[in-house]
Amino acid sequence: MEIVLFHIRTRPDINEQEYQRTFEDMMTLVSKIPGFVGIEGFSGEDGSELAIARFDSPEAIAAWRDQPEHIRTRQRGREEFFAAYDITIATVSRHYDWRLSQGGGRVGEQW
Repeated sequence: MEIVLFHIRTRPDINEQEYQRTFEDMMTLVSKIPGFVGIEGFSGEDGSELAIARFDSPEAIAAWRDQPEHIRTRQRGREEFFAAYDITIATVSRHYDWRLSQGGGRVGEQW
């Protein structure tokens, strides 16, 4: 499993509607990439945003990186939407998972 952390700060004069529309377009595209697992987003108290994307392999990340519309949108993001961003790509060496089942019992951990 590969994790991409995308930490961003948007520009103060951003067009929020266009930013949201562009984000939705990118979600549609990335969802079609073989090996894309999913994404979650979080907002910081300082106004920054963090997206955590999961991919099956480095090749899946490369396919997303090289997707033509994504390339154009990255440039547009630098020109219109972002004041700054930081991207970290990491390989998961271990993953633990625990959750309460619907019946109230535990669902197993992975070690």
